[in-house]
Amino acid sequence: MRLPPSGSASQRSAYASIRATMRSATGPGVATTMPDGSPQLTQTWVDADGEHVLINSVESHQKTRNIARDPRVAIAVADPAQPASYVQIRGRVARVTTEGAVEHIEALAQKYLGGPYPWSGGRDQVRVLYVIQPERISGPRG
Repeated sequence: MRLPPSGSASQRSAYASIRATMRSATGPGVATTMPDGSPQLTQTWVDADGEHVLINSVESHQKTRNIARDPRVAIAVADPAQPASYVQIRGRVARVTTEGAVEHIEALAQKYLGGPYPWSGGRDQVRVLYVIQPERISGPRG
């Protein structure tokens, strides 16, 4: 996700567009792989740190078990202003941590809800932060 310093003007423009779409996304989805090889898709909130895509989940969810077994993920992020415009990111989970995960979900709640995280599953949930290294980034035209 880092803007290549020596990229062409069109590459810099594409990366700027991707970052803008990620900042304004309303309902991104992340795909993981089930034990039988079938896809598992979850609507989730996304964020980026400039180099990685960040997602947040609960330790007991299926997505967590899938990622522990196979770190490959795909993320689709649609632009709410232009629903036919999207970004697809394929990559691998490079790091899984609970450190900072509660603060991260609260920041995501501010972004997506405009307020604090509702903790519908209870405050005793163990939050997990996934740091994803993008390997391929594409849009509707490849």
